[in-house]
Amino acid sequence: MDGFIGRRRELDALSRMLRRAATGGRGGRPGRAVLMRGRRRVGKSRLAEEFLERAQVPYLFFTASAQPTARADLALFAMAARSSPLTGDAFRGQEPQDWDAALHLLAGALPADRPSVVVLDEIPYLIAKDPGFEGTLQKMFDRELSKRPVLLICIGSDLAMMEALNEYGRPFHQRATEMVVPPLGPAEVAEMLDLPAAEAFDAYVTGGLPLVLDEWPGGAGVFDYLEEAVADPTSALLVSGERALAAEFPTEALARQVLTAIGAGERSYSLIGRAAGGLPQASLSRALHLLTAKRVVDAVVPLSTKPSKETRYLVADPHLRFWLAFLGPHMAEIERGRGDLVLARIRTSWTAWRGRAVEPVVREALLRMPPGQVLSEDTGAVGGYWTRTNDPEIDIVAADRGPVAKRITAVGSVKWLENRPFDSHDLARLLVHRSQLPGASDTTLLLAVARSGCTVEGLTAIGPQELLDAW
Repeated sequence: MDGFIGRRRELDALSRMLRRAATGGRGGRPGRAVLMRGRRRVGKSRLAEEFLERAQVPYLFFTASAQPTARADLALFAMAARSSPLTGDAFRGQEPQDWDAALHLLAGALPADRPSVVVLDEIPYLIAKDPGFEGTLQKMFDRELSKRPVLLICIGSDLAMMEALNEYGRPFHQRATEMVVPPLGPAEVAEMLDLPAAEAFDAYVTGGLPLVLDEWPGGAGVFDYLEEAVADPTSALLVSGERALAAEFPTEALARQVLTAIGAGERSYSLIGRAAGGLPQASLSRALHLLTAKRVVDAVVPLSTKPSKETRYLVADPHLRFWLAFLGPHMAEIERGRGDLVLARIRTSWTAWRGRAVEPVVREALLRMPPGQVLSEDTGAVGGYWTRTNDPEIDIVAADRGPVAKRITAVGSVKWLENRPFDSHDLARLLVHRSQLPGASDTTLLLAVARSGCTVEGLTAIGPQELLDAW
C-alpha cells in the first residue's frame, strides 16, 4: 500500500532531537543520541528510513548482521561508510582495524556546520561479537561525536539488551534518549486497511506487522486475506514468524520448544513443561527465564487484593502468537500446496482463539481511556483473575495498583462473538464472579466488553469503536 501511516509521535521526537543538534548545545556539545528498541519486524528500520527521507540531511545507515567475527562486522561498516556521501571520502582507501579507528574516521567525516544523522541498526549484534564496542562507542561519543551537530540513532531488537545499555554502571548511561517503537496499534491498522473497528481488531490480533499489512488488500476481512496468504509460502505473514525466531533464538532449541508449547495454548508452568516433552524443572525454568528476559513471553499473575503464585505465560507479540498457534506447526502443508488445510483449521478454532487473544488488547485499551471516562481516576492497573482450577476466571479486573491491589475499581467480561450480544446469562455469571474476587464488593463497577453489543442494563457496556478510539 502507498504512503507511510502512523509513527507520528516517534517521527516528531526524532525531528525535535535533530533540531536540537542543529541549533547547538551547552558547552559546545550539540550531538544527540537515541537508543531505539522494539520487537522484531515492527518497523524500526523503516521508521528510521522514513525519518531520513523527511529530514533531508546527509546520513550514514549501517545495519549489522550475525557475522562470525567482530572483524567481519567492521569490514561491512567500512564498506557502508565508503558508499555513503556523508563519509565516503574519509573512508576511501581506509581499512580500520578496530572500532576505535573506525569511529574516529566517522567523527572526522561529520560536518561541523550542518546537521547529519548516523544510524547503527541491530547494534546488539556488534556488542555480542565485541564486548568492548559499547565502551568504545561511549568514549568516541563523549570525545568527538557529541561535538558535532549529529544525531546518532542506535537500533536494536533485543529488548533486554537495549534496555540495559542505558542502565547505571553501563558506559552509555544517561548519554542517550530511549525510544520504544511499539507494534502498530489497532487504530493504525484500521487506518491502513480502511476497516471498521471490529474487523480492525481481527487484523491486529492476526499480526499487525507493517510488512503483513503492506500486502493486506484494503477493506479485506481477515479470511479474505488469509486465503491468499496461506497459499503463498513467501507471504510476509508466513515468513516473518520464522525469521523472527531464527534471529531471536539461533541456537536455543529448548527455548523454541517451550515457546512452541506456549504458542499452542498452554499457559501454566506444569502444562507447558508437559507439552514441551516433559522437561525437567531446571531446564523448563531456564527456558522460561530466557523467554521472559527477551520479552518474547509475558509472565502474568492474577490481579486482586490477595497475592497469588498462579503465574501464567503468554506470547507477547500478536503476530507471533497467531503464527505459533496456526502457521508455524503446519508450514510443511503450506509448502506442498495445502494451505487449504491450514485455513480450514484456522476457521474451526478462530472464534475461541480470537476471544482469548483480544483480551490483553481490551485491557490495554481500558488503560488508555481518559481517567474517569469508564474507569475511576485512581485506576492504575488492569488485568485478569484466575485460580488454579479456573473457577472463577475473570477477563477484566481494574484496580488502583497491581499485582496486589488495595482497591478493586471494576470487574468485567469480554464477549467477542459475532451476532451474540452480552445478555442476562452473561450478567448473571459476571455477578457470581465478582462475588468470588478478593477485594470486590456488590458496589464494584461492572463492565461488559462485547463485539455485538449488550442487551442488559445495570453495567457499563463498551463496544469495538470505543476501544478503537482509546488507541
